[in-house]
Amino acid sequence: MGLSGGVDSAVSAALLKKQGYEVVGVFIRTWHPEYFSCNEEEERIDAMRVAAHLDIPFLTFDFENVYKKEVADYMIAEYKVGRTPNPDVMCNKEVKFGAFLKKAVSMGADYVATGHYAQNKNFCLIKGIDPSKDQSYFLWTLKQEQLNKILFPIGHLKKTEVRKLAKKFNLSVAEKKDSQGICFLGAVDLKEFLKHYIKEKKGKVRNESGEEIGYHDGVVFHTLGERHGFTITKKSPNDSAYYIVGKDVKKNILIVSQKKSKKNSLMFFHGLAGVGDGGFRGPEENIKKYFLLNLKGTNWIYGIPKPDKNYTAQIRYHSEFLPCKVKIISKTKAKVIFENNILVASGQSCVIYDGDVCLGGGVVV
Repeated sequence: MGLSGGVDSAVSAALLKKQGYEVVGVFIRTWHPEYFSCNEEEERIDAMRVAAHLDIPFLTFDFENVYKKEVADYMIAEYKVGRTPNPDVMCNKEVKFGAFLKKAVSMGADYVATGHYAQNKNFCLIKGIDPSKDQSYFLWTLKQEQLNKILFPIGHLKKTEVRKLAKKFNLSVAEKKDSQGICFLGAVDLKEFLKHYIKEKKGKVRNESGEEIGYHDGVVFHTLGERHGFTITKKSPNDSAYYIVGKDVKKNILIVSQKKSKKNSLMFFHGLAGVGDGGFRGPEENIKKYFLLNLKGTNWIYGIPKPDKNYTAQIRYHSEFLPCKVKIISKTKAKVIFENNILVASGQSCVIYDGDVCLGGGVVV
Protein backbone atom coordinates (compact mmCIF):
# COMPACT_ATOMS: atom_id res chain seq x y z
CA MET A 1 0.00 0.00 0.00
CA GLY A 2 1.43 3.32 -1.08
CA LEU A 3 1.18 5.46 2.09
CA SER A 4 1.71 9.10 1.21
CA GLY A 5 0.99 10.56 4.62
CA GLY A 6 -2.46 11.75 3.55
CA VAL A 7 -5.96 10.71 4.56
CA ASP A 8 -6.86 8.89 1.31
CA SER A 9 -4.04 6.35 1.43
CA ALA A 10 -4.46 5.95 5.19
CA VAL A 11 -8.13 5.02 4.86
CA SER A 12 -7.27 2.76 1.93
CA ALA A 13 -4.81 0.84 4.10
CA ALA A 14 -7.34 0.53 6.93
CA LEU A 15 -10.02 -0.78 4.57
CA LEU A 16 -7.67 -3.36 3.04
CA LYS A 17 -6.66 -4.65 6.44
CA LYS A 18 -10.31 -4.88 7.49
CA GLN A 19 -11.01 -6.88 4.32
CA GLY A 20 -8.38 -9.44 5.31
CA TYR A 21 -5.42 -8.41 3.19
CA GLU A 22 -1.89 -8.66 4.53
CA VAL A 23 -0.95 -5.00 4.16
CA VAL A 24 2.53 -3.49 4.02
CA GLY A 25 2.69 0.31 4.05
CA VAL A 26 5.25 1.88 1.71
CA PHE A 27 6.32 5.52 1.62
CA ILE A 28 7.83 6.57 -1.71
CA ARG A 29 10.66 9.08 -1.65
CA THR A 30 10.61 11.37 -4.67
CA TRP A 31 12.97 14.02 -5.99
CA HIS A 32 12.76 17.66 -5.01
CA PRO A 33 15.06 20.63 -5.72
CA GLU A 34 17.65 21.22 -3.00
CA TYR A 35 17.03 24.97 -3.07
CA PHE A 36 13.34 24.57 -2.14
CA SER A 37 12.11 23.61 1.31
CA CYS A 38 10.32 20.27 1.31
CA ASN A 39 8.01 18.64 3.84
CA GLU A 40 8.68 15.10 2.61
CA GLU A 41 10.04 13.93 5.97
CA GLU A 42 6.95 15.25 7.74
CA GLU A 43 4.76 13.33 5.28
CA ARG A 44 6.84 10.20 5.88
CA ILE A 45 6.37 10.53 9.65
CA ASP A 46 2.60 10.88 9.18
CA ALA A 47 2.62 7.74 7.03
CA MET A 48 4.69 5.93 9.66
CA ARG A 49 2.19 6.90 12.38
CA VAL A 50 -0.66 5.49 10.30
CA ALA A 51 1.21 2.22 9.79
CA ALA A 52 1.95 1.96 13.52
CA HIS A 53 -1.69 2.65 14.41
CA LEU A 54 -2.89 -0.03 11.97
CA ASP A 55 -0.15 -2.40 13.15
CA ILE A 56 1.21 -3.04 9.66
CA PRO A 57 4.86 -3.19 8.50
CA PHE A 58 6.28 0.05 7.12
CA LEU A 59 8.90 0.41 4.39
CA THR A 60 10.44 3.34 2.50
CA PHE A 61 11.25 3.01 -1.20
CA ASP A 62 13.66 5.56 -2.66
CA PHE A 63 12.68 6.39 -6.24
CA GLU A 64 14.40 9.78 -6.35
CA ASN A 65 16.40 8.96 -9.50
CA VAL A 66 13.35 7.63 -11.36
CA TYR A 67 11.31 10.65 -10.37
CA LYS A 68 14.04 13.12 -11.35
CA LYS A 69 14.53 11.56 -14.78
CA GLU A 70 11.01 10.52 -15.75
CA VAL A 71 8.95 13.28 -14.14
CA ALA A 72 10.99 16.40 -13.33
CA ASP A 73 13.38 16.28 -16.30
CA TYR A 74 10.51 15.40 -18.63
CA MET A 75 8.48 18.35 -17.39
CA ILE A 76 11.37 20.80 -17.80
CA ALA A 77 12.18 19.50 -21.31
CA GLU A 78 8.55 19.89 -22.40
CA TYR A 79 8.30 23.45 -21.11
CA LYS A 80 11.57 24.36 -22.87
CA VAL A 81 9.98 23.65 -26.26
CA GLY A 82 6.75 25.46 -25.44
CA ARG A 83 4.52 22.54 -24.50
CA THR A 84 2.48 22.17 -21.29
CA PRO A 85 3.12 18.69 -19.84
CA ASN A 86 1.19 16.85 -17.16
CA PRO A 87 3.69 15.63 -14.53
CA ASP A 88 0.99 13.81 -12.52
CA VAL A 89 0.36 11.50 -15.47
CA MET A 90 4.07 10.71 -15.70
CA CYS A 91 4.34 10.20 -11.94
CA ASN A 92 1.62 7.54 -12.09
CA LYS A 93 3.10 5.92 -15.18
CA GLU A 94 6.77 5.83 -14.22
CA VAL A 95 6.79 5.90 -10.42
CA LYS A 96 3.60 4.59 -8.75
CA PHE A 97 2.64 2.03 -11.38
CA GLY A 98 6.10 1.70 -12.86
CA ALA A 99 8.98 1.44 -10.38
CA PHE A 100 6.77 0.91 -7.30
CA LEU A 101 4.65 -1.82 -8.88
CA LYS A 102 7.69 -3.66 -10.25
CA LYS A 103 9.56 -3.59 -6.93
CA ALA A 104 6.51 -4.64 -4.91
CA VAL A 105 5.81 -7.61 -7.19
CA SER A 106 9.49 -8.62 -7.13
CA MET A 107 9.25 -8.71 -3.31
CA GLY A 108 6.27 -11.05 -3.44
CA ALA A 109 3.30 -8.68 -3.36
CA ASP A 110 0.10 -9.83 -5.03
CA TYR A 111 -1.14 -6.27 -5.51
CA VAL A 112 -0.19 -2.64 -5.05
CA ALA A 113 -2.82 -0.24 -3.80
CA THR A 114 -3.07 3.56 -3.82
CA GLY A 115 -5.51 6.17 -2.56
CA HIS A 116 -6.62 7.23 -6.04
CA TYR A 117 -10.26 8.09 -6.59
CA ALA A 118 -10.77 5.61 -9.42
CA GLN A 119 -12.20 2.10 -9.76
CA ASN A 120 -10.81 -1.11 -11.21
CA LYS A 121 -13.63 -3.41 -12.25
CA ASN A 122 -12.70 -6.55 -14.20
CA PHE A 123 -9.43 -4.84 -15.20
CA CYS A 124 -11.44 -1.94 -16.57
CA LEU A 125 -10.60 1.58 -15.38
CA ILE A 126 -13.76 3.32 -14.15
CA LYS A 127 -14.29 6.87 -12.91
CA GLY A 128 -14.27 7.38 -9.16
CA ILE A 129 -17.77 7.65 -7.72
CA ASP A 130 -17.08 11.18 -6.45
CA PRO A 131 -17.03 13.45 -9.54
CA SER A 132 -15.25 16.21 -7.63
CA LYS A 133 -12.35 13.87 -6.79
CA ASP A 134 -12.25 11.42 -9.74
CA GLN A 135 -8.62 10.84 -10.75
CA SER A 136 -9.04 8.45 -13.68
CA TYR A 137 -7.82 11.29 -15.94
CA PHE A 138 -4.30 10.83 -14.53
CA LEU A 139 -4.35 7.05 -15.05
CA TRP A 140 -4.93 6.73 -18.80
CA THR A 141 -1.48 5.15 -19.36
CA LEU A 142 -2.35 2.00 -17.38
CA LYS A 143 -2.41 -1.34 -19.16
CA GLN A 144 -4.41 -4.53 -18.57
CA GLU A 145 -1.45 -6.37 -17.07
CA GLN A 146 -0.98 -3.55 -14.55
CA LEU A 147 -4.67 -3.34 -13.61
CA ASN A 148 -4.44 -7.06 -12.89
CA LYS A 149 -2.28 -6.13 -9.88
CA ILE A 150 -3.76 -2.78 -8.78
CA LEU A 151 -6.33 -1.99 -6.09
CA PHE A 152 -8.13 1.35 -5.56
CA PRO A 153 -9.79 0.82 -2.15
CA ILE A 154 -11.62 4.19 -1.95
CA GLY A 155 -12.71 4.63 -5.57
CA HIS A 156 -16.28 3.69 -4.67
CA LEU A 157 -16.44 6.32 -1.90
CA LYS A 158 -17.01 10.06 -1.77
CA LYS A 159 -14.43 12.26 -0.05
CA THR A 160 -16.86 13.04 2.78
CA GLU A 161 -17.22 9.32 3.43
CA VAL A 162 -13.45 8.87 3.45
CA ARG A 163 -13.13 11.60 6.10
CA LYS A 164 -15.78 9.91 8.23
CA LEU A 165 -13.99 6.57 7.96
CA ALA A 166 -10.70 8.21 8.95
CA LYS A 167 -12.32 9.39 12.18
CA LYS A 168 -13.95 6.01 12.72
CA PHE A 169 -10.55 4.29 12.37
CA ASN A 170 -9.00 6.94 14.70
CA LEU A 171 -6.38 7.83 12.11
CA SER A 172 -4.04 10.68 13.03
CA VAL A 173 -4.46 12.24 9.55
CA ALA A 174 -8.28 12.36 9.68
CA GLU A 175 -8.35 16.17 9.68
CA LYS A 176 -5.27 16.69 7.52
CA LYS A 177 -5.77 18.96 4.52
CA ASP A 178 -5.35 17.60 1.01
CA SER A 179 -2.04 18.32 -0.71
CA GLN A 180 -2.12 20.82 -3.57
CA GLY A 181 -0.01 21.40 -6.65
CA ILE A 182 2.77 19.30 -8.17
CA CYS A 183 3.97 16.73 -5.66
CA PHE A 184 7.69 17.56 -5.69
CA LEU A 185 7.13 21.34 -5.58
CA GLY A 186 4.48 21.60 -2.90
CA ALA A 187 3.41 25.23 -2.49
CA VAL A 188 6.27 26.55 -4.67
CA ASP A 189 5.23 28.52 -7.77
CA LEU A 190 5.78 26.48 -10.94
CA LYS A 191 7.22 29.40 -12.92
CA GLU A 192 9.72 30.18 -10.16
CA PHE A 193 10.85 26.55 -10.33
CA LEU A 194 11.16 26.59 -14.13
CA LYS A 195 13.23 29.79 -14.08
CA HIS A 196 16.02 27.83 -12.40
CA TYR A 197 16.29 25.76 -15.59
CA ILE A 198 14.96 27.98 -18.37
CA LYS A 199 16.31 31.45 -19.08
CA GLU A 200 13.81 34.32 -19.17
CA LYS A 201 13.38 36.00 -22.54
CA LYS A 202 11.23 39.10 -22.89
CA GLY A 203 8.69 38.90 -25.69
CA LYS A 204 5.66 40.63 -27.18
CA VAL A 205 2.02 40.20 -26.27
CA ARG A 206 -0.37 40.75 -29.17
CA ASN A 207 -4.14 40.76 -29.44
CA GLU A 208 -6.06 38.72 -32.01
CA SER A 209 -5.72 41.55 -34.54
CA GLY A 210 -1.93 41.37 -34.35
CA GLU A 211 -1.53 44.63 -32.43
CA GLU A 212 1.26 44.71 -29.83
CA ILE A 213 -0.33 45.50 -26.46
CA GLY A 214 2.15 44.26 -23.86
CA TYR A 215 5.08 42.02 -22.96
CA HIS A 216 5.95 38.81 -21.10
CA ASP A 217 9.04 37.12 -19.64
CA GLY A 218 9.15 34.09 -21.94
CA VAL A 219 6.52 32.29 -23.97
CA VAL A 220 7.53 28.90 -22.56
CA PHE A 221 6.43 29.91 -19.06
CA HIS A 222 2.84 30.36 -20.19
CA THR A 223 0.02 28.09 -21.30
CA LEU A 224 -3.28 28.52 -23.09
CA GLY A 225 -6.18 29.84 -21.04
CA GLU A 226 -4.01 31.69 -18.49
CA ARG A 227 -4.98 35.23 -17.54
CA HIS A 228 -1.99 36.13 -15.35
CA GLY A 229 1.80 36.40 -15.63
CA PHE A 230 2.04 38.85 -18.56
CA THR A 231 1.80 42.65 -18.68
CA ILE A 232 -0.70 44.65 -20.76
CA THR A 233 0.57 48.17 -21.46
CA LYS A 234 -2.20 49.35 -23.79
CA LYS A 235 -5.33 49.45 -21.68
CA SER A 236 -8.70 51.18 -21.80
CA PRO A 237 -11.12 51.74 -18.90
CA ASN A 238 -13.53 49.18 -20.34
CA ASP A 239 -10.98 46.37 -20.76
CA SER A 240 -11.89 43.01 -19.28
CA ALA A 241 -9.38 40.27 -18.44
CA TYR A 242 -7.09 39.01 -21.23
CA TYR A 243 -6.66 35.26 -21.77
CA ILE A 244 -3.83 33.52 -23.62
CA VAL A 245 -5.30 31.95 -26.77
CA GLY A 246 -2.14 31.32 -28.79
CA LYS A 247 1.65 30.91 -28.60
CA ASP A 248 4.30 31.41 -31.25
CA VAL A 249 7.24 29.68 -29.61
CA LYS A 250 9.77 30.45 -32.36
CA LYS A 251 9.03 34.19 -32.31
CA ASN A 252 8.42 34.28 -28.53
CA ILE A 253 4.98 35.86 -28.94
CA LEU A 254 1.84 35.42 -26.85
CA ILE A 255 -1.59 36.02 -28.38
CA VAL A 256 -4.31 37.14 -25.99
CA SER A 257 -8.02 37.84 -26.21
CA GLN A 258 -10.73 39.29 -24.00
CA LYS A 259 -13.27 36.97 -25.58
CA LYS A 260 -14.22 34.11 -23.31
CA SER A 261 -16.29 31.90 -25.62
CA LYS A 262 -14.63 28.73 -26.86
CA LYS A 263 -15.40 29.65 -30.45
CA ASN A 264 -14.04 33.17 -30.39
CA SER A 265 -11.00 32.28 -28.33
CA LEU A 266 -9.80 30.15 -31.23
CA MET A 267 -10.79 32.38 -34.13
CA PHE A 268 -7.36 33.66 -34.97
CA PHE A 269 -4.36 31.82 -33.66
CA HIS A 270 -5.16 28.31 -32.47
CA GLY A 271 -2.82 26.81 -35.06
CA LEU A 272 0.14 28.42 -33.31
CA ALA A 273 -0.61 26.37 -30.22
CA GLY A 274 0.09 23.19 -32.14
CA VAL A 275 -3.30 21.66 -31.51
CA GLY A 276 -5.29 22.34 -34.65
CA ASP A 277 -5.88 20.75 -38.02
CA GLY A 278 -4.13 23.60 -39.76
CA GLY A 279 -2.21 26.82 -39.22
CA PHE A 280 -3.41 30.41 -39.04
CA ARG A 281 -7.16 30.96 -39.13
CA GLY A 282 -8.61 34.35 -39.80
CA PRO A 283 -12.24 35.12 -40.62
CA GLU A 284 -14.89 33.48 -38.52
CA GLU A 285 -16.55 31.92 -41.55
CA ASN A 286 -13.45 29.72 -41.99
CA ILE A 287 -13.94 28.08 -38.60
CA LYS A 288 -15.22 24.54 -38.98
CA LYS A 289 -18.16 23.19 -36.98
CA TYR A 290 -15.85 20.71 -35.31
CA PHE A 291 -12.33 20.82 -33.97
CA LEU A 292 -9.71 18.20 -34.68
CA LEU A 293 -7.15 17.23 -32.07
CA ASN A 294 -4.09 15.12 -32.89
CA LEU A 295 -2.81 12.72 -30.23
CA LYS A 296 0.49 10.89 -29.91
CA GLY A 297 1.65 8.16 -27.53
CA THR A 298 -1.85 6.77 -27.28
CA ASN A 299 -2.74 3.93 -24.93
CA TRP A 300 -6.05 2.06 -25.02
CA ILE A 301 -6.82 0.21 -21.81
CA TYR A 302 -9.96 -1.67 -22.70
CA GLY A 303 -10.70 -1.92 -26.41
CA ILE A 304 -9.88 0.45 -29.25
CA PRO A 305 -12.42 3.25 -29.84
CA LYS A 306 -14.75 2.73 -32.81
CA PRO A 307 -14.82 5.49 -35.45
CA ASP A 308 -18.63 5.65 -35.65
CA LYS A 309 -19.30 5.70 -31.91
CA ASN A 310 -19.86 8.76 -29.71
CA TYR A 311 -17.51 9.23 -26.76
CA THR A 312 -16.56 12.01 -24.35
CA ALA A 313 -13.12 13.47 -23.69
CA GLN A 314 -11.44 15.39 -20.91
CA ILE A 315 -8.71 17.76 -22.08
CA ARG A 316 -7.72 18.97 -18.60
CA TYR A 317 -8.18 17.57 -15.12
CA HIS A 318 -11.66 18.41 -13.82
CA SER A 319 -12.68 20.04 -17.10
CA GLU A 320 -16.05 19.16 -18.59
CA PHE A 321 -16.56 15.94 -20.55
CA LEU A 322 -16.81 16.99 -24.21
CA PRO A 323 -18.71 14.98 -26.87
CA CYS A 324 -16.32 13.59 -29.48
CA LYS A 325 -15.47 10.86 -31.97
CA VAL A 326 -12.12 9.08 -32.22
CA LYS A 327 -10.26 8.02 -35.33
CA ILE A 328 -7.33 5.63 -34.85
CA ILE A 329 -4.38 6.52 -37.11
CA SER A 330 -1.81 4.00 -35.87
CA LYS A 331 -0.83 2.09 -32.75
CA THR A 332 0.34 5.30 -31.08
CA LYS A 333 -1.59 8.03 -32.91
CA ALA A 334 -5.22 9.11 -33.08
CA LYS A 335 -7.44 12.03 -34.02
CA VAL A 336 -10.26 13.29 -31.80
CA ILE A 337 -13.10 15.21 -33.44
CA PHE A 338 -15.14 17.51 -31.22
CA GLU A 339 -18.53 19.07 -31.86
CA ASN A 340 -17.27 22.51 -30.84
CA ASN A 341 -13.97 24.34 -30.94
CA ILE A 342 -11.81 23.89 -27.85
CA LEU A 343 -8.75 25.51 -26.34
CA VAL A 344 -6.03 23.14 -25.14
CA ALA A 345 -2.24 23.33 -24.95
CA SER A 346 0.07 20.90 -26.71
CA GLY A 347 1.63 18.47 -24.25
CA GLN A 348 -1.55 18.06 -22.21
CA SER A 349 -3.36 14.72 -21.92
CA CYS A 350 -6.62 14.11 -23.76
CA VAL A 351 -8.47 11.22 -22.12
CA ILE A 352 -11.34 9.35 -23.78
CA TYR A 353 -14.37 7.93 -21.95
CA ASP A 354 -17.19 5.59 -22.88
CA GLY A 355 -19.69 6.56 -20.19
CA ASP A 356 -17.86 5.99 -16.90
CA VAL A 357 -15.23 3.75 -18.50
CA CYS A 358 -11.84 5.33 -19.16
CA LEU A 359 -10.74 3.88 -22.50
CA GLY A 360 -7.32 5.54 -22.51
CA GLY A 361 -5.94 8.61 -24.22
CA GLY A 362 -2.89 10.35 -25.58
CA VAL A 363 -0.79 13.50 -25.51
CA VAL A 364 -1.92 16.53 -27.53
CA VAL A 365 0.47 17.22 -30.40
